[in-house]
Amino acid sequence: MTQGSTAAPGRIPALNWQDARRCTIQLRYSDLDAMGHINNARYAEYLEVARMDLSAALGIRDVDDLSVLARLELDYVGELRLGQEVVIESLVERVGRTSWVVVSRFVADGVPCAFARSVQVSVDEAHAPRVLPPEFAQRVASVRVRP
Repeated sequence: MTQGSTAAPGRIPALNWQDARRCTIQLRYSDLDAMGHINNARYAEYLEVARMDLSAALGIRDVDDLSVLARLELDYVGELRLGQEVVIESLVERVGRTSWVVVSRFVADGVPCAFARSVQVSVDEAHAPRVLPPEFAQRVASVRVRP
């Protein structure tokens, strides 16, 4: 896609994005690739920043959240370019017994341009899966995907 293009219809799910946690991402010159747009590997780093912001906003402290990223899916729909205002909007799609799924969309200058789904697994000190605390589902209720 070229600069100023719009996202492909249907590639980014129509969810309750108005309820999402929003995290503004600061783009840096070092994030650019040879083609002049943001390198695709940087998207994963930006998602990490957004997940940490989401956790902090929900009152999930680092010491309470021993988790690992088990899966990351990314759909690139449009490009990010230096100088754009980029916001990542995140919702919790599912809470399981030991894991939870976060869906995120990248919005550049008001236009959705990428979609991500990540699975985090709660682990103990030995990195074995552990059951999420009983209050976890209630803690994330404000940013849950709604039908």
